[in-house]
Amino acid sequence: MKPTPTFDRDGAERHPAAASAILPEIEAIVSHLEPDRAGIRLHGIDRLRPLLEPAQPIGVIAAGTIGADARPVRAILFDKTASTNWALGWHQDRTIVVRDRREVPGFGPWTVKAGLLHVAPPFDLLAGMVTIRVHLDPVTDDNAPLLVAPGSHRFGRVAETDIDAVVADCGVVACLAEAGDAWLYATPILHASDAAVRPERRRVLQVDYAAGALPNGLEWLGI
Repeated sequence: MKPTPTFDRDGAERHPAAASAILPEIEAIVSHLEPDRAGIRLHGIDRLRPLLEPAQPIGVIAAGTIGADARPVRAILFDKTASTNWALGWHQDRTIVVRDRREVPGFGPWTVKAGLLHVAPPFDLLAGMVTIRVHLDPVTDDNAPLLVAPGSHRFGRVAETDIDAVVADCGVVACLAEAGDAWLYATPILHASDAAVRPERRRVLQVDYAAGALPNGLEWLGI
């Protein structure tokens, strides 16, 4: 049996019931969003922003990991149902969302997703970030848990051709959860998700946190 993952050793860690106190507010905020695609990028939702600040239950986890300057810089709602039962292969998250395009060494390529400007930063910047997944519904083995390869964030930017070998070397942990749980993981960790075997609604609010400003006039777009 694999040991319970910890952030210091594995780059991933479960925080039971960490979001329970703010879960009703989050559910009310996202209740009108339709699960018509794999992930809904959230921006400009004034009611959501204060719930993710460093003094709040989720922000406290981020601040305790990357420092008091931690702040939310991107949020995505994943709403997997029987009709939106996608699968996602092993990959690293490699982009951030910024306000305007500025040509800065080490930043690129640029893309636009859901009308938001994304850019791939230097890996060291990603290595200083954390991601927190807030579970609005229970996630069982049959209901498409996030899969992570513990320790894979230490391999740097992993080439597509090397991903399978790194996952085989690190092993796999399924991020099971109850509603109100939060999973913390290093943003560059290799992760994947299978389609649900027995699909039930599986809503997850995923929030990226970073500490510090971007260089040369680049600005985080924020939540």
